[in-house]
Amino acid sequence: MRAPDQPALGWTVVLRRQPVRIVAGQPEGGYTDAYELICCECGDHPDLDYRDISPELQRIRGPYTFADGIAAYGEHIRRQHRQQPVPEAAQTRRSKRSTHAPADLPGQTRTRRKL
Repeated sequence: MRAPDQPALGWTVVLRRQPVRIVAGQPEGGYTDAYELICCECGDHPDLDYRDISPELQRIRGPYTFADGIAAYGEHIRRQHRQQPVPEAAQTRRSKRSTHAPADLPGQTRTRRKL
């Protein structure tokens, strides 16, 4: 159970698909094709409908396309909370696959097949 002033699910800042409306803290009527940015540190709450929040929080929430929402998320974290956002997937490097055989686990022996 959580207190009413605590963010749901431990959220701080989240980009989520925008529900058609929220009634009694629950999405109702499905979801739109838009995304919204919810920042509990700025005073927003995921259980509130878009129409029930201040114009300032509406400006933060969006709506956004998915790509614009990701950019808005990073910008909001960097500007408002002075944190470094997680690097975009395109900027991360994949590790190269090892060419060495995996080490044996304790208690296991490696068997070799004859060709």
